[in-house]
This record gives sequence, C-alpha cells and structure tokens, in this order.
Amino acid sequence: MNVSDQTNPEPANRERAASEWYWSEDGINFHTRKWVRPEDLNANGTLFGGSLLRWIDEEAAIYAIIQLGNYRVVTKLISEINFESSALQGDLIEMGLTATHFGRTSLTMRAVVRNMITRKRILSIERLVFVSVDEDGTPIPHGYSAITYDRDRMPREHPRTDSVRLP
Repeated sequence: MNVSDQTNPEPANRERAASEWYWSEDGINFHTRKWVRPEDLNANGTLFGGSLLRWIDEEAAIYAIIQLGNYRVVTKLISEINFESSALQGDLIEMGLTATHFGRTSLTMRAVVRNMITRKRILSIERLVFVSVDEDGTPIPHGYSAITYDRDRMPREHPRTDSVRLP
C-alpha cells in the first residue's frame, strides 16, 4: 500500500472485511501507537487486557479533553469490549477513536485497536462515554456538537492553578 492509498483510501478498500488491514476503519484515524513490553504481558505471555484498557481510557480522556475543551473529564461508561485477537511482546499496536455523539455534558466515542505486526484487529469498543465536569465533579454543559480537528478547544487554564491563562 502506498502513501496515497493510506491518506485517501479507495471506496473498495473501505468495504473490506473488518479483520483485514487498511488505513482507516469506519472513519477512525489511528493516532496512538504502543510497543508491547514485558510488563504489559499476562501469565499467558500475551498482552494483558487491563494494560490495553488503561491505554484506551487514557487516550479517550485526552481525546475528550480536546473535543470538550475541559481538562476535567471523567469516564462515565465503557460498553462491551470485544477482544478479537491479542499481541505479543515486541508487537506494535495502534489505537483509534472517533466521536460518535455529543450530549449536553458528554461525548460518546468508538474505539478500535489493531496489531500492526499481525494486521489483525485486537478489540473494538462501540461506546466510551466521557463527561465534562467542574472542579466539584458536577457535570457541566460543554456547548459542542461536532468534532474538531484543530486545537481550538484546548483548555486555556491550567487545572491546578486556575489562575494561569495559557496562550
């Protein structure tokens, strides 16, 4: 696959079976990659599901911060997790997220993780819900209804000081 295929996939590429390898899956862009290390393995010698879920939760929180414009976001829900394959030490995996719904105080996302070495999907999660909260943990409206691909919503105040305005 050449670079032009990766950035602008042919329509036929989008209709391949879910387990096949191609650049973007159902509109998901893959931005985060992880290298599976010994400390990430379970007793079976494969990627520990808990490590993978921690990475997904962290990546989803970062995505929610950017989309909702608030450093204070919390995980509300992670739906059924469908593990389809695994990874071994040394494998490279990539995680992708996309916003699927903006609620009044929340953001719902879909996640897919795939193994770059075996070219197999490791898991998919249909719904991850994050909520924008204030300093007391109370849900607050965010006012957005569409995905941003810019950093225009990045919070302008540091959450620890509230007094430092960032550029």
